[in-house]
Amino acid sequence: MALFPPHIFMVGCGNMAGAMLSRWLECGLDPADVTVLRPSGRAVAPGVRVMAEWPGTMPHGAVVVLGMKPQQLGQVAPKLAPLLADNSTVVSLLAGVTMQVLRDALGGDVAMIRAMPNTPVALGQGVCALYADSGAGETARNIVVELMAPLGLVEWISDEGQFNLITALSGCGPAFVFRFIDAMASAASDLGMTPDQAQRLAMATVQGAASLAAASSVDPAQLADNVASPGGMTREGLNVMDNEGRMKALLLDTLRAARDRGEALARQASTS
Repeated sequence: MALFPPHIFMVGCGNMAGAMLSRWLECGLDPADVTVLRPSGRAVAPGVRVMAEWPGTMPHGAVVVLGMKPQQLGQVAPKLAPLLADNSTVVSLLAGVTMQVLRDALGGDVAMIRAMPNTPVALGQGVCALYADSGAGETARNIVVELMAPLGLVEWISDEGQFNLITALSGCGPAFVFRFIDAMASAASDLGMTPDQAQRLAMATVQGAASLAAASSVDPAQLADNVASPGGMTREGLNVMDNEGRMKALLLDTLRAARDRGEALARQASTS
């Protein structure tokens, strides 16, 4: 049974925050224990209170999830900061917004934790990377770990400087995998397979291979070699991928570009 805080106050409820909320509700979170602030006032889920305006007080022991756009922090902070109490915990999903920027905006005495989930959290198969500085004590850390546990793998990082790289890998990673699946299916289609069958086979292949890799004690590089018999079909295909490190080079460029964009966003946030 998942353990949830007394109240979750969500500032914004876009795709990521919405996926997290859906999973929490599936795992037993009482909708009455959630408040969502969104200017449109649109409903998010049955029983969840939605507010278009800021409340006068924050529920005791609330976990505040910042799920709006990073560039909106400057508008949100003046309204949110006066509502935060010593027993509040702030969880920021804001890509590129450092802990120092958060503390400058919201005050230095509140427990704050940065989180980077990815979209498979909706199925409980996501990744949630967490970072906290000394301002977040053991109690706040445990609360957030319990909150994130139903979403998938929870990983703490000790160096905030690595946060944008982890975001590039796990936060952006599902989109890169989706592109890979589409490319595999498109290639099979170009070689003569019907597009719908190619897509079904590509998706099932990636899903099965990922599950096998996750369950294996052997690293993925060795798993690939184990499948590839000398002179066989798999080895011939791997030779194309491995030629001059083309696959690794492509992914290195991909992750570097995503990471660098996160760092650029952080610089923008710090000067806004």
